[in-house]
Amino acid sequence: MLLSREELMHKEAETLAPYATLNLHSKGRLHPEPESNYRLPFQKDRDRILHTTAFRRLEYKTQVFVNHEGDYYRTRLTHTLEVSQVARSMAVALGVNETLTETIALSHDLGHPPFGHAGEHQLDRWMKSRNAGGFNHNEQAFRIVTELEKRYEGFSGLNLTRETLEGMVKHDADAETFPAFAAPFEPECRPALEAQIAAIADGVAYNAHDLDDGIKSGILTPDMLQGLKVWDALVNRLNLHVHPLSELGRRKLIRELLGWIINDILQETERRLNTQQIQSAQDIRKLKTVVVGFGPEMGQMMKELKAFLYQHLYYHPGKIQQTFRAELFIDGLFSAYLKEPRLLPLHVQNCIPLLGLERTICDYIAGMTDRFAMDEYSRLYSPRAH
Repeated sequence: MLLSREELMHKEAETLAPYATLNLHSKGRLHPEPESNYRLPFQKDRDRILHTTAFRRLEYKTQVFVNHEGDYYRTRLTHTLEVSQVARSMAVALGVNETLTETIALSHDLGHPPFGHAGEHQLDRWMKSRNAGGFNHNEQAFRIVTELEKRYEGFSGLNLTRETLEGMVKHDADAETFPAFAAPFEPECRPALEAQIAAIADGVAYNAHDLDDGIKSGILTPDMLQGLKVWDALVNRLNLHVHPLSELGRRKLIRELLGWIINDILQETERRLNTQQIQSAQDIRKLKTVVVGFGPEMGQMMKELKAFLYQHLYYHPGKIQQTFRAELFIDGLFSAYLKEPRLLPLHVQNCIPLLGLERTICDYIAGMTDRFAMDEYSRLYSPRAH
């Protein structure tokens, strides 16, 4: 049985919750173009994101551990795929649009530069020091899908639906105010439930999986984790022997942690939907606060876990050393290109009249993988190595 786009739209409208975002009600794209015969608009968005250069480069961009530190640590790409998986699971359980949720989740880190947040902070510092604005990976992701990717005649970017774009620009779904680049997307409104799911899935994935990588690396140990409420509760619940913690034990613990967190979010979200008497997607947008969230006890445990990870993993001496090196690489590249713009590839130099020198350099560095940035630094400052 072959279903047309129109039949798929109506089937979706009949099966999803009344507060779901429907393809049938999409506000369309910035540039009118024919839709596919057998793909829904949000499917088309997802496919376009998956085929971007920016998405492929996430494979060699840092999550916590730089790519060369080990083949089994998360990269920015595997983190993104895990966010998508968590988000899709919650979307299906809540009866909302799985494809839109997945699309927003897949796009959320497209703008990350090399070396994770260390690279982001350093690019932001350079841009502000030159009075050239700043740098934010969420805004960069938006620029990638609206102007920087060049794949189609007639427009720059991917020409995504307004629903996907709004989910991207309102990634911090619980913000008091949304950033200036959210202006075309009703900044006074909360994002759709699908975008709220994608946003919280990001936090869920990096808390659980950074904990996993931290334990695997040996930086975090069961003795250090003892006393964390979420850790102690899981160890007791699973009756795990953690001295030493086996490979299977670690995997079981992280798996159970994810399930526990997701179940808590689903139950709390259902409670809020009922309490607020939500009947439509527009009802969600009119609320002053998000609908998707942790229950009170889980919320406190997640705050405690996040603070622990910052103190013992992200600020570990080995990670501080990594941050120092990342700053050195970014500084070296930015200063070299400023001093001699002709070091930039010709196609990049062609962007300078339109974007200005600083933004052109920033975009070029932000698009680099960790490996390419280190190699480029070596080519510029250690020419004998090449």
